[in-house]
Amino acid sequence: MNQSTSKVVEKKYLLPFIITTTLFALWGFANDITNPMVAAFKTIMEISNAKAALVQFAFYGGYATMAIPAALFVQKFSYKKGILLGLGLYAVGALLFWPAAQYEAFSFFLISLYILTFGLAFLETTANPFILSLGAPQTATRRLNLAQSFNPMGSLLGMFVASEIVLNALQSDKNGVPFSTLDAATKAMQRAHDLMVIRNPYVILGLVVIVMFVVFVITKMPATGHSNNIHPLQSFRRLRHNKVYREGILAQVFYVAAQIMCWTFIIQYAGHLGIDKSTAQRYNIIAMSIFLSSRFISTFLMKYVNSRKLLMLFAIGGMMTTTGTIFIEGMAGLYCLVATSAFMSLMFPTIYGIALEDVGQDATLGAAGLVMAIVGGALMPPLQGAIIDLETVGFLPAENASFVLPFICFVVIAIYGYRTLKQMS
Repeated sequence: MNQSTSKVVEKKYLLPFIITTTLFALWGFANDITNPMVAAFKTIMEISNAKAALVQFAFYGGYATMAIPAALFVQKFSYKKGILLGLGLYAVGALLFWPAAQYEAFSFFLISLYILTFGLAFLETTANPFILSLGAPQTATRRLNLAQSFNPMGSLLGMFVASEIVLNALQSDKNGVPFSTLDAATKAMQRAHDLMVIRNPYVILGLVVIVMFVVFVITKMPATGHSNNIHPLQSFRRLRHNKVYREGILAQVFYVAAQIMCWTFIIQYAGHLGIDKSTAQRYNIIAMSIFLSSRFISTFLMKYVNSRKLLMLFAIGGMMTTTGTIFIEGMAGLYCLVATSAFMSLMFPTIYGIALEDVGQDATLGAAGLVMAIVGGALMPPLQGAIIDLETVGFLPAENASFVLPFICFVVIAIYGYRTLKQMS
């Protein structure tokens, strides 16, 4: 069947597709309300950039911890039960922000995020291959790109809440007086207030997730693409010998690292230019709007251009914009950083779709490997934070120089796009 004439979503799968697609927005919201919290916790808890970036280590470390158990659970039971367990863990982690704020303990917030992402690991391990299975294999990558297009919608909402409701309300970032210079009593009062401000969106999010749990309980889901007769060790052996899949995991590690670094440290980059946190977060919102628009455009382009070639070209584009971010100081460098989101737009679902294209019945465990690759978002942001703490690197401000890490990530992704394209010819 020709890819350009196949339906992306067949009528019989439309309702399950729509309901499952809402999950992409849900984890997008969690991702992008959390990214700005690195800068917020740095000020409120009076810690270094490297330690504040442990927010990302906890958040994305949860994916690495739970991806394989999630796949084994789904393989034994079903996609629907995997989604329900994921939603349950998501809600628990979000609601734990209430006691974390009461105790005012940074470690408690990290544990809450860690549990929250146990749920996200279940959702991503389940929802992505489930979407791929809802229709013809020829349109699977396009279908996943379409579903993933709703992820940045949740991300945009998360960014808006972070900017206008959280960062804009933080007393520790107001009045032009550095938080570190305040007396102990004023610090304690502002810290208590600001942690409550951070807490509230997560608690509301937990309640929304509970509503989605009920929706999935009462909705019948098709049993597509699922088998409980596959031995995990056999799946692992087959996947280990699949070159495109193995390299896809590596490419995904570097992509997620690039995405998280570009969106997390845009606040520090703008802060170096004298822009406050709330205003800086608005540049993140612009970047996400570009990301969303580019995701729809690239999904359309895949109807006519090979996805591997697009992946390679977009990675080269990311290399160009991060080069500008590194070497151009001032607002022009910030604009290059914002523009990078246009080229990141297709990468996650495209790498995902290419890597799982020929794994067949091993898709569930294969999906777990690709979800574990999200650990890239845990490993590199603390390293970038440590570079930023240096203040200067050679002749460059450390904020600029730190973006050599995303540049390296795009090089790896471009190579993966080229190698998989070459294998087709």
